[in-house]
Amino acid sequence: MNKLGLKDILILGIMNFAFFVGAGNIIFPPFIGLQAGTEVWSAAFGFLLTGVGLPVLAAVAMARAGGNLAEITLPLGRRGGVVLSVICYLCIGPLFATPRTATVSYELAFQPLAHGAHYMWLYSLLYFLAVIILSLYPGQLLNVVGKFLAPLKTTALFFLALTALLMPGGQMAEPTGLYAQAAFSQGVVNGYLTMDTLASLVFGLLIVNALRSKGINARNRITQYAAIAGLIAGACLVFAYLGLFRVGTSSAGLVHEASNGTAVLSAYVDYRFGLAGKIFLDALITVACFVTAVGLTCSCGSYFSEITPLSYRSLVWLFGAFSMFVSNLGLTELIKVSAPILTAIYPLFIVLIVGSFFRERLSSPVGVIAPVAMLALLFGINDGVAAAGMTVELLEPLKHLPLFNDGVAWLIPCAALFALTWGAHHVRARRAMVG
Repeated sequence: MNKLGLKDILILGIMNFAFFVGAGNIIFPPFIGLQAGTEVWSAAFGFLLTGVGLPVLAAVAMARAGGNLAEITLPLGRRGGVVLSVICYLCIGPLFATPRTATVSYELAFQPLAHGAHYMWLYSLLYFLAVIILSLYPGQLLNVVGKFLAPLKTTALFFLALTALLMPGGQMAEPTGLYAQAAFSQGVVNGYLTMDTLASLVFGLLIVNALRSKGINARNRITQYAAIAGLIAGACLVFAYLGLFRVGTSSAGLVHEASNGTAVLSAYVDYRFGLAGKIFLDALITVACFVTAVGLTCSCGSYFSEITPLSYRSLVWLFGAFSMFVSNLGLTELIKVSAPILTAIYPLFIVLIVGSFFRERLSSPVGVIAPVAMLALLFGINDGVAAAGMTVELLEPLKHLPLFNDGVAWLIPCAALFALTWGAHHVRARRAMVG
């Protein structure tokens, strides 16, 4: 087979969307909606630019690279690219994101019934055993996840989003905090901080492998279908996020002094659906987390089977068992350990993703992109150190730069440096042609 039908393309796109949407993506927008109030659509536009735009851009970049992250990190050299890729896969996978899916789903859906974390060990054992069993057969992802779990998850989430849009819980309140002065920029920052761009890099390999399992091996076909799948996922994310923002804006009279999106979402669902809503929300969160865990486990197994002597099946068991162990450490500890690392490498990967679209126009991508990437890493390390609760005196002057408090102080300096290196490259190229 060298072509996919419309049905298979849609299934691939919905599967990609389902991999993206974990518990964090579901509970984060309602909290923003509650805080933004009447300024929600300004905040939502900013959020969608970075929370959807960047991941879709990364998905297209990975499609162009044939699912090979090494192609994205090429300007940093082979060894540097491998180191970065390993860090990215481990943090997005077994060190943080995969264990978090079990921790979050237990704390939201089962801990209230168990009256504590006493049964987390049993839940995580059964949870990751199911993740491992499904991940052992990556060739069946389109059949099991794409045709069953992903549509189930997508239908439930769209039902919730559509309900919020058509039957809001109440009127919008006035914006609070920073949303009262700068709703758009707050949306931009919060979309950026979802870090779904890194997840897009990890899932890129999974989408490419799913295509290959269907007999799609031509590079141009893989690029085409993977890019379409990314765009479909992006469109689904936009609709889901808009509905979840509306959940937040209409919940001002239902919840008071909420500290996170879980309370907002629970209040709306309880108001609109009662006990049935509670069961629905618990099931939605659990399925959302489970599908994401399967996607991450498959992606990590596929990547490390290519760079280590271990087989894919052995790695799935290894990552599954390790994730189960880490999940029992608790959500707070997971964030404490992994968030600084993710924060440190995030700007660097954004630069490499954007730079990948310019590489074909450059005879020497290293001289143009690598300096910008290193500058982004410097800013990322500073943000990572701050996320760890520490300071580095050498990096203290960075606090005086524009957008520092928004977490994107790297943006303007990196854009300026890219303009300089790009200009210098073309000046050298012209001189070489003349000479």
